[in-house]
Amino acid sequence: MTTQVLICDDSAMARKQMARVLPKDWDVSITFAQNGMEGLEAIKAGKGEVVFLDLTMPVMDGFQVLKTVQKLDLPAMIIVVSGDIQLKAYEKVKSLGAIDFIQKPISTEALSHILQEYGIYNGNYNAQADDAPMIKVDLRDACQEIANVAMGRAADLLAKLLDIYVPLPIPTVNVLEVSELTMALKATENDKQISALCQGFIGAGVAGEALLLFHDSSLDDMAKLMNINHPDSSQAEIEVLIDTGNVLIGAFLNGISEQLHMPFSQSHPVVLGRHCTANELIHDNAEKWQRTLAMEINYCIQDHNIQCDLLLLFTEDSLPTMTNKLSYLLES
Repeated sequence: MTTQVLICDDSAMARKQMARVLPKDWDVSITFAQNGMEGLEAIKAGKGEVVFLDLTMPVMDGFQVLKTVQKLDLPAMIIVVSGDIQLKAYEKVKSLGAIDFIQKPISTEALSHILQEYGIYNGNYNAQADDAPMIKVDLRDACQEIANVAMGRAADLLAKLLDIYVPLPIPTVNVLEVSELTMALKATENDKQISALCQGFIGAGVAGEALLLFHDSSLDDMAKLMNINHPDSSQAEIEVLIDTGNVLIGAFLNGISEQLHMPFSQSHPVVLGRHCTANELIHDNAEKWQRTLAMEINYCIQDHNIQCDLLLLFTEDSLPTMTNKLSYLLES
């Protein structure tokens, strides 16, 4: 009897990866959804006996889908597949009725174990491989999914160190001219002053800079959360910038490195500006950011007035190498 399988994820790359690791001889009919609202409609239509659900999506996220399925008592076995690997995220999805959780990027071993543990599939496991649906994945989508996984790794490390929960946003990925980057940072800044940390990185054919932008209103709270003495002092602010940068930038780059199989070397962090505007920050560094592939993550901490933005700015010369590294995911 054919099993109705729903793959719900806003990333074309993630949907393609998920479809590829399903058992080859599993009699399934696969439906794809690009956000939680589409996924919920598919479940209501009987197309989601088994659901592979992402958490970070537009329109309706995975948590909202789980709450609705639980409230309406819809017949669906939901397995969360997410880059949000924080313990509190795992506990929350289990409390909302998900049968299990698999971290991204998906592995055949993890999926095989869960399918067999819950009696969903008991055959000899062979992945779909080339028989997976022909889903087109462009460079921007692939980079966004890589950023999504790396973002989750960085948030998880920060959550463990500070015993907090970091709600994850949808990463923004674009190729920007310097004028467009200025506009993007202005939107992020909301006319408030920021303090910024910069750290260069380089790999084989890939180079760039990571920027950590801290809203000045967040510095005191972050210092207190880190148990830093005299949180309102100048030295404490610099310590907050450097310590947070070491965690978020280091973990984010490690996440990208693992996915691309490319080690990065990092320079020493440098305080790029303090109590300045985004326009001033860009103006002072316009020469080196003429055109860039930008990955932007807006981090905040639940129950605290803390907000910071992490940007990875890859040089234009890095694009061919990035495309080559992702080529196996970009096949049509």
